[in-house]
Amino acid sequence: MKQKKKVTGRVISQNEIAPDIFDMWIETGLGAQARPGQFVMVYPKAESTLLPRPISICEAEQTRLRMVYRVAGKGTREFSAYQAGEEIAVMGTLGNGFPVEEAVGRHAVLLGGGIGIPPLVQLAKALPGEKTILAGYRDDRLFLKEELAKLGDFHAATEDGSVGIRGNVLDALRAYAPDGEILYACGPMPMLRAVKAYAQEKGIPAYLSLEERMACGIGACLGCVCRTVRRDGHSHVNNARICTEGPVFEAGEVDI
Repeated sequence: MKQKKKVTGRVISQNEIAPDIFDMWIETGLGAQARPGQFVMVYPKAESTLLPRPISICEAEQTRLRMVYRVAGKGTREFSAYQAGEEIAVMGTLGNGFPVEEAVGRHAVLLGGGIGIPPLVQLAKALPGEKTILAGYRDDRLFLKEELAKLGDFHAATEDGSVGIRGNVLDALRAYAPDGEILYACGPMPMLRAVKAYAQEKGIPAYLSLEERMACGIGACLGCVCRTVRRDGHSHVNNARICTEGPVFEAGEVDI
């Protein structure tokens, strides 16, 4: 595998689109090689914050990348203060993305929960044919709704029932896309477990993007492993590194 290098980009714009959810565009040549489902490692400037933070790619163009992320700690809080024109250090693009070619001739269903929603934008743009997009939110602050609605048949699920169906994306899946033939999902682990079980019940393929804390992003530290059905040639156990073999896995490959 070719070693990824840290590069310096520049912030083009940044906006808070929901409480503690920020939408940042950066100027960088990494956009030309980005695939749906990949991520970048973003390096804080503060010396007290040593490790880079993994952030999924929401959208990619030739010279630009878009990251929509939640403030979860010191590193992401620092990023949220960046202004247009500031330099930003990133490494990427990293990980294996969603296999869009598997959707050819199939009705694809995209499922996102919480901060797992942003990767669906680039995925929806890349997927061919008919697609249904299901997004799960806590309340009526439906970030990215307008963009996703332009890319497919969009439906929301909210925990409080304020918009769309009351419940989660699995409730929306049963209500709006029971004829789905292939699933692509990104979100919290309980949601991914439910998507895997649903896919097995229906006998259809599902691809899951797993989230995990990462220290290096390139597979060296073994800090982001998950259980798999196959033995890993690097660690010689039934583990896979989410940052390199993932973050996207076929549902039957991982024990979650």
